[in-house]
Amino acid sequence: MLEYMQERILQSAQYILQTEATVRQCAKQFGISKSTVHKDMTERLQSIDYKLYEEVRKILNKNLHERHIRGGNATKNRYKEKSLQTAK
Repeated sequence: MLEYMQERILQSAQYILQTEATVRQCAKQFGISKSTVHKDMTERLQSIDYKLYEEVRKILNKNLHERHIRGGNATKNRYKEKSLQTAK
């Protein structure tokens, strides 16, 4: 694996650990695609640092299980703001 890829993977993993960021947030932070972050964290990190991979995997699983709640809250807030704007 190329050195710049390993560095990117380790930086992304550390960012996710420190901030409990989602794949989307991490991709935005580093200016790479969500697909790249996902592949880095689920496949490539495993061969670089397995212990770090396990820690990141826990956070990604937590984010996956909370995804439907975040989406529901976003929709709720959007309609709440919309109703407040029409009431004015």
